[in-house]
Amino acid sequence: MHKIGVIGAGAWGTALSQALANTGRDVVIWAREEEVVESINNENENKLYLKEVSLNEALKATNDLAEVCERDVLILMTPAQHIRSTLETIKEHLRDDQPIIIGAKGIEKETGYLLSEVAEEIIPGKKVGVLTGPTFASEIGRGLPCAVTIAIKDKDAGEMVIEALGSRTLRTYLTDDLVGAQIGGAVKNVIAIASGVIEGRKMGESARCALITRGLTEISRLAKAMGAQKETLMGMCGVGDLMLTASSMQSRNFSLGVALGEGKTLEEILGDRIAVTEGVHTAKALRVMAKNNAVDMPISKAVYEFLHEGISIEEVMKKVLDRPLRRESL
Repeated sequence: MHKIGVIGAGAWGTALSQALANTGRDVVIWAREEEVVESINNENENKLYLKEVSLNEALKATNDLAEVCERDVLILMTPAQHIRSTLETIKEHLRDDQPIIIGAKGIEKETGYLLSEVAEEIIPGKKVGVLTGPTFASEIGRGLPCAVTIAIKDKDAGEMVIEALGSRTLRTYLTDDLVGAQIGGAVKNVIAIASGVIEGRKMGESARCALITRGLTEISRLAKAMGAQKETLMGMCGVGDLMLTASSMQSRNFSLGVALGEGKTLEEILGDRIAVTEGVHTAKALRVMAKNNAVDMPISKAVYEFLHEGISIEEVMKKVLDRPLRRESL
């Protein structure tokens, strides 16, 4: 099974398609923008989203959704908040035997649903999984090695998918813990914004390390409440993804936090970006999810308050630092 379809030609979708094409897979990527399709097909480059990466000549782009949906495995790389509309659009083209892998990381902000739950509502009974883990598009596009987690309930489909996508530079690890994989991949974006704020305010590496560690506690607390496996959060989609995203300026979420910490407004930062910063939306969705599962998430709440409620960073920091001391396990 080597025919792969990728929906979404942003930086990560293009980079993943490049990694697969480099190992001989037959890859077709769908892009909404005609100029992106032409750039990939005619110049072997995605000038809009993944500049300065020469793409494999075998990688082909299309703006025909029906064409890309004919592939053996379909990977959805559209932003998390567009997964519902994407599934609604393509559902008539999908087959029952076709694994549908969601590569976006986030929580639907209007409902508080995990993306697999959105898929179950729109395309019930299909073989839906998620792809997540510590990856930066610019590195994967250049052929540097990485490792990802594929989470899917159907064991046979999972084995097929890791075989179809895996290589010596794209290491694929399989789990059936859909909840844990998605919680780790989504919530770390919110923690990364908070980590960036600490960096932007020059509060020190000790403070930032403490925040990341407590952020992992929040992720684990929510995942446990939702029935996830603890071991999942110790892997690529938990500790691994959090370490990467909360520590590097290549991370859109961390760099947004740094800019906020330095005094820029959210509107100023987002106005200069063409790519989605998922943590901004996930912070809002987490308020619903934390409430529904009766989970205390003070760092995530603080990020929500200074992003969406107009409370100053100074005030939310004071709230967090003034919280009563607790046992480390709580």
